[in-house]
Amino acid sequence: MIKQILKITLAIALVIGLSACNGVNATPEKSQTKLQSIITKGELIVGTSGNMTPMTRSINDGKSAVGYDIDLAQSIADTMGVKLTIKVIPLDKLVDAVQNAEVDMVISNMTMSPSRNAKVSFVGPYITSGKCLVTKLPDLASADKKQLNDAHNKIAVTQGSTSQKFVTLGMPDVEAVAVNTQEEAISMLKEEKVEAFLSDIPVCKAIIANNPDEKFISVFTNLNYEPIGIAIAPQNTHLINYTQNFLVRANHVGLLTLLAHKWFN
Repeated sequence: MIKQILKITLAIALVIGLSACNGVNATPEKSQTKLQSIITKGELIVGTSGNMTPMTRSINDGKSAVGYDIDLAQSIADTMGVKLTIKVIPLDKLVDAVQNAEVDMVISNMTMSPSRNAKVSFVGPYITSGKCLVTKLPDLASADKKQLNDAHNKIAVTQGSTSQKFVTLGMPDVEAVAVNTQEEAISMLKEEKVEAFLSDIPVCKAIIANNPDEKFISVFTNLNYEPIGIAIAPQNTHLINYTQNFLVRANHVGLLTLLAHKWFN
């Protein structure tokens, strides 16, 4: 049912003016803007980390991905009238990928942090989140940030994420254990190699839902504010403007709400 509603919503979005002229298989000209060259080429290349379920999860041996972010990327490509190509890239390499034009934009549960914003432009936020903990320890789940900052605690964090910075800067006595995937963090939790995994709220909720037998508990207390946006190279002002207008329309026609229902239940 959700998929049918989603298709209807996308159709409405196309009708009300988001669709672009399709110039597939033509050769981009030097005088074209980035957006115009994407439409002429017939392909939108989006970078994503693929390691933050349900926002983005890699499939097919890392050749593609699924999730909220990927559906959002597909919707943008559909309104442009082009095909979507997903590139799964490590989180800490995504900003470089935008800067080097390896990808046209990044949609990857990426926090619009000041340090990233100094390097790339952000469109959004299209969703807001916050930090949360997944743990097996009730005492840890009820602890505040000051209590969490204990030298006995080991907290897993995704390599290159704002969660990693949150722990290293905000809880200097804690040992931050960097992992590349959620699966690695979950395995460490199960084996009690770490006391907790710090991530964003949608990720924590997915871990709880997908591991019902592990007796994981979580702290959904919005330990901080996380605006999630789409990263685009700052010189690509036409593409930035198009993406801004897309998000405004997507919000007003209910697309973002439908994606939330689909992926966050």
